[in-house]
Amino acid sequence: MRRSLALSLAAAATFGVVAPAQAATGGPATGLDRAALREAIAVRPDDGASGVVAEVHKDGQAWRGSSGDVVTGKRVSRAAHFRIGSISKSMDAVILLQLSAEGRVDLDQSVQHYLPGLLPEDRFKEPISVRQLLNHTSGLPHDLEGAPATSPDEEIERRLDYVTFDEAIQRTLHPEGRPAPGPRSRPGTRQEYNSFGYRVAGKLIEEITGHPYQYEVTTRILKPLKMRETRAAVPGRSTAVPRPYLPGYLTRSSGEPVDVNVQGGLPASMTSTTGDLDRFISGLFDGRLLRPAQAAELFAVPKGADGKPLPYADDSNCNTGPGKGTACFSVGLKYVPLPDGSLLWGKTGSDPGYRSGVFASRDLGRRAVYSMGTSSSGNNGAPAVAQRLLLAALGN
Repeated sequence: MRRSLALSLAAAATFGVVAPAQAATGGPATGLDRAALREAIAVRPDDGASGVVAEVHKDGQAWRGSSGDVVTGKRVSRAAHFRIGSISKSMDAVILLQLSAEGRVDLDQSVQHYLPGLLPEDRFKEPISVRQLLNHTSGLPHDLEGAPATSPDEEIERRLDYVTFDEAIQRTLHPEGRPAPGPRSRPGTRQEYNSFGYRVAGKLIEEITGHPYQYEVTTRILKPLKMRETRAAVPGRSTAVPRPYLPGYLTRSSGEPVDVNVQGGLPASMTSTTGDLDRFISGLFDGRLLRPAQAAELFAVPKGADGKPLPYADDSNCNTGPGKGTACFSVGLKYVPLPDGSLLWGKTGSDPGYRSGVFASRDLGRRAVYSMGTSSSGNNGAPAVAQRLLLAALGN
């Protein structure tokens, strides 16, 4: 059973000298194995991690911990800030669901209707709905599809670039020096995780509201939930992760580790803390952000005409549990099956130097948030630290 859970959590965490872990004190040990949690986030030589911060809630008990920075040997605060990567996609989805409840956007209406001319008609002949953008069934190409791979040195330098939604869309759909991409599949026929669809969704938010993304996410989510430690990217420039922060490193071709806390990113790029992400998923599930009809979209995977979940494109996601090989993403979230048949819902994310995640049961009785700073370039795949943490936190 524990092996089954580990496999499920490995799938959820798509996307490393042992450092001592420190844990918060106080509160009874009932419900949480605090020693196991401390051991889970202690960085091991093959983890590819520089440090970890984590927060767990189970049956009314709470635990917070951190491991030290293995590169510098310095302490990492349990309140450390970090980059959340694609966890912000859940916030994009919330904004569009709120706009749907306000009657300002129809999830079944096409992108072509709201953003005429954005998708070249000669390549994208079939309508793509707003809902298909959000549940990864649009069939759109991937970000920068067909572009050559970047070297570690290029990745380190390019992290400072700030890219608007318009620029991200232009670089993908109208690339220089290589063929322009077309659809990867017909809309609504299969699920395939697609970040580019969320670039279009971000553009749609700004077009419908007439406001920058930063204003909308702050007004609609961060302020109402009192997420005071969470900040969206500053338009037009690179910024540092606020202190105290979890360091994340990439490695130059010379072997030199570079702390990459300063980054540009996209309008939806954000920094946060475990406490704030716990506030987000709690507010999302308890009804403070969405009305019931819109909240239902968070827990509904796309289905075909036969009423069965759509197939998933490959084995990189959605490859465990009873629905193996079928859709596991909803509008903005993803489910992870546990051995007892229950589900966790949440989202992972990655930015250069960082791998993060937030998951919870629908009743919020079980919640876990983590972020791992990487210790080198090329840290793709499921973070072993995250698997150990979620197993220790939620596996019994």
